[in-house]
Parts: sequence; C-alpha cells; structure tokens
Amino acid sequence: MELRVLHYFLMVAREGNITKAAAQLHLTQPTLSRQLMQLEEELQTPLFVRGKRKIELTEAGMMLRRRAEEIVTLVEKTESEVKNEEMIGQIMIGTGIFDASQNFLPDVIEQFHDMYPNVKFDIYTGNADLIKERLDCGLVDVGILLEPVDVEKYNFIRLSQKETWGILISKAHPLAFQNQVIADDLKKVNLLGTNRSLVQGEISNWFKDDLEHIDFPITYNFISNVIPLIQKNMGAAITVQGACSIYHQDDLTFIPFYPKLETGCVIAWKRNQTLSRFVKKFIDLLDEMK
Repeated sequence: MELRVLHYFLMVAREGNITKAAAQLHLTQPTLSRQLMQLEEELQTPLFVRGKRKIELTEAGMMLRRRAEEIVTLVEKTESEVKNEEMIGQIMIGTGIFDASQNFLPDVIEQFHDMYPNVKFDIYTGNADLIKERLDCGLVDVGILLEPVDVEKYNFIRLSQKETWGILISKAHPLAFQNQVIADDLKKVNLLGTNRSLVQGEISNWFKDDLEHIDFPITYNFISNVIPLIQKNMGAAITVQGACSIYHQDDLTFIPFYPKLETGCVIAWKRNQTLSRFVKKFIDLLDEMK
C-alpha cells in the first residue's frame, strides 16, 4: 500500500466524488478510478459504495480512512522533524478537560511560543485511555493525563495541582442546596459515571460499602456528552471540578464529595522514543513550570 495512493483515497473520501477529487489531485478521472480499484483489489474488500452522483465509504472504507489519516499525519510529522534543524515544527499535545489543562498548559504554551515562535501546537482532547493510544501510535508527543492512570510504559512528570471530585447536577435537583455530598446522599440518585475502569475503581473505593446501593445507569467519556441529561434532571454526573468550569451553565452546579476525594495529573511521553529538539525543550519547560 503506497502513501501516494492513501492520499488519493483520502481525497476521494473527503470529496465524496471521483471527478472533484481527480481535479483536486490534478489527475484524470480514469487514472484515479483505476488507482482506487487497485487499492480495493490489494485489500481484497470494497471500500466504496458507488452512486450516480456521490460515493460513500463502506465499513472497511471508514476503518481505512481513520488509519490512513493517522499514517499520513505521522509521516508528515516525521518528515518535518527530520528536515528541520532549526526550531521549526509542531508539538502534538493530548489532554483532557480539567484544571491543569486550563490553568497550567496555556501558561506553558504561551511562554514556549515567546521563546520559539516558529513551533506550532496541535491539541487533541480526549480521556487518558484515548490519549495513551495516540501516544503509543506517535500521534501525540506529550499527554496530560488525569490520574489514576497506568504510566508504566511512559516517562512522566507529576504536577502539583490536585483535581477535586464531586457531582455535577441541575440546580433543580434536591441535592443542589448542599455544600458537599456524602455517599449516603447518592443512594437514591441516578449517577452518570466515567467509563474509565481505573477511575471507576477509585470511585468505588470512595463509596466503600455503599457501592451496592448505588445505581450507574449511564457511563460517559466526556462530561459534555451528558450535560443535556443533567439539565433535564435525569441524574448527577461524577466528575472533577475542573471539567465543569468551561461549561458556564446557570442551571448547573458542582458539589464536592465528603470526605474529599482528590487525584493528580501527570505529563507523559513515550519511553525509549527519540524526541525532536523542540519537544525536548517543551518537556523541559513543563518540568520547570510544574
């Protein structure tokens, strides 16, 4: 499978039309069609459903598109790092939504940009599991991960900031007037919990013996996915306070757990990986400012 053909495939997937894609690629339509058919023959599966005016991706085509985008991004990044001896390039950062990503990371990026204005940043938002996948694939240089998280395969720096756990609920909820909640308060509440297994374990330890009385009808990976449910007073989402601060909703409120439950964050990067000079400089700055 040639990189050139993957570029052709991605252009057709984006345009949804071979004629338009061929014009963008400066190819004739028959040439592009032949390349796509050869790619399908090589993979021994159809990648497109061909209509009269538009073509759509098959399930295999959608999978290839996702992988092809990752491959092309990684190749372009590698070429850029190899060619540039100056401090010119791109740093790819993965982070969740919490206090460290909002109050620490922007300061570091601002200072680094002042020092090295030709280095650009690409920021990917995801939970710790998704960011680790991209670290492993080389699609993220540095990840800021909310603990608890398994960092056995990574070098890491632990930040001093702590993230406070609690519930995000509607102000119409009966618990909304409280300054804190205990496990017993949540026995009759539909809880919306994270789908990360390590965090589920941490939450289970906080509930202790009360866990058997707790109902988790819905799990999520981003708090934004369940905010409409919270606004409809369908339950309370277990989350960190920093994840709520970017959603300025007058009808929602965050209430911390009691006893207090706090976790930290780590800055991680892949172990035994050759880093570009500017990524090393960025990690040094992160360590200095932590």
